[in-house]
Amino acid sequence: QVNLVDAGGGLVQAGGSLRLSCVASGLTFSGYTMGWFRQAPGRERNFVASITTSGRNTYYADSVKGRFTISRDNAKKTVYLQMNSLKPEDTAVYYCAADPRTTMTHRPPYWGQGTQVTVSS
Repeated sequence: QVNLVDAGGGLVQAGGSLRLSCVASGLTFSGYTMGWFRQAPGRERNFVASITTSGRNTYYADSVKGRFTISRDNAKKTVYLQMNSLKPEDTAVYYCAADPRTTMTHRPPYWGQGTQVTVSS
């Protein structure tokens, strides 16, 4: 059984930083593209960032480029999302995702439970 456990969300002031983490179990972590999505109230779940199996390549939504950094530790079966210069519009529930394909799709088969990030102005 695949399990992704998201953590690290919280309340932060605009301009602050948070680091999300996602620990995976029940899958061969190094064989999965990993990523983060987010969903604000009343809105669709949207792609934020992804990282290839080796960690060599990363991809970001335009709205977070230059502020967020995704990374992974295959030995720890963990993916991270470092979020800097946070803005109120970054407020959302953030979800970790795992996809066996070489690129993250819009409907990856595995999801974390989500962690709330709230940025106050």
